[in-house]
Amino acid sequence: MSEITPTTVHEAYAFACMRCGHGWEQAYEIEHHVDGSNNDYVIYKADGERVPSPLSRPTCMNCDGHLVRIMGSGRVSTVQKLLHNPQPTRPPIEDTGAGETAAATAARAGTQHHWHLADLLHPFHRK
Repeated sequence: MSEITPTTVHEAYAFACMRCGHGWEQAYEIEHHVDGSNNDYVIYKADGERVPSPLSRPTCMNCDGHLVRIMGSGRVSTVQKLLHNPQPTRPPIEDTGAGETAAATAARAGTQHHWHLADLLHPFHRK
């Protein structure tokens, strides 16, 4: 019986811990195999080492929590890039009414809100 060469695909995922706010990304080589009984199975490798499936029960590398959101690759690096290289602040918006938004007040006062990954992930939290 001839052995079938495994099919390997490359996938990358972004992870964000909902417990501590830590975010990271990881690339995987995913090998699709067929055993002697014609059953499919998959092997995940990260940095050349065999690892458990990141989709089954991901663990935060910061706090060891398991409440981890899995996203498409690039999400965490994009947010981290924005956090480390903030855009210049906009000039304050003139208020024509009695109310003023917090962003306008902060801009007028010359202060800037520092966003954390947990702030940006707030829309993903379940209620």
